[in-house]
Amino acid sequence: MLVATLVSAHDQALVSEALLSRLVTAVPGAGKSERLDGEIAADLFADAADARKLEADIRAALEGAAIDIIVQKAATRRKRLFLADMDSTMIGQECIDELAAYVGLKEKVAGITERAMRGEIAFEPALRERVALLKGVKLSVVDEIIRERITLTPGGRELVHTMRANGAYTALVSGGFTVFTGPLSAMIGFDEHRSNTLIAKDGVLIGEVADPILGKQAKLDSLIELRTKLGLDKAATLAVGDGANDLAMIDEAGLGVAFRAKPAVAAAADARLDHADLTALLYAQGYKGSEIVRV
Repeated sequence: MLVATLVSAHDQALVSEALLSRLVTAVPGAGKSERLDGEIAADLFADAADARKLEADIRAALEGAAIDIIVQKAATRRKRLFLADMDSTMIGQECIDELAAYVGLKEKVAGITERAMRGEIAFEPALRERVALLKGVKLSVVDEIIRERITLTPGGRELVHTMRANGAYTALVSGGFTVFTGPLSAMIGFDEHRSNTLIAKDGVLIGEVADPILGKQAKLDSLIELRTKLGLDKAATLAVGDGANDLAMIDEAGLGVAFRAKPAVAAAADARLDHADLTALLYAQGYKGSEIVRV
């Protein structure tokens, strides 16, 4: 039995009774539906074996509605381990680009960031190239950036707090920097954070990043390490990200999700969120709106 969770675009309520009735009629194998949160989110259960085909059938029947679809096995939908990327996933910005703004190089650095996240260039050398351009930036600007330029992705705090309240372990695993993941992971509520370390002297960046660099392989390794430590099956794990360096982690997770992702990531992930906020990953686990920890 597969379950397809339908979640409306952020701040919208689009999953009407008429829509659910139409899907039950139009989608092969579709059976009962169950509401999770009014017209914001609902489950559609289907006697089907091919998750990709079920998603495609539902997407066609939605006729372009701003509703995200997460399809998975109903029996293993609740997750016990959650790993998340930070930049452009749990927050709306790329921290390295914001740092570059202080030396007038945001556009140049952002261009490299975009190419790396699309997988057009390797992550590690791209990171070193961008960090070299940050030479001379004072570390003291980090607090200002977090305070004035960083926005938390809607639903992120609710996602982490609800999962932790129900016994799950959560980790922020970023190709960014500890000066950001430390305070931001605490702000969001993660159990731990892992990222790269910028090297500074007398409070000023020297344009270098400490080895080893946390990139695609390290994110995958973190998932496997934590899963093993917690004694969990693959099916009990959830990962979300947007860039090419998240692909291995997303592929290894029981449910790998692409959030507002680059095309290659969206195509490879089990599910993609193009419209909904991060509470969609709670609805996908079967949480009802009344069970979400509002923070």
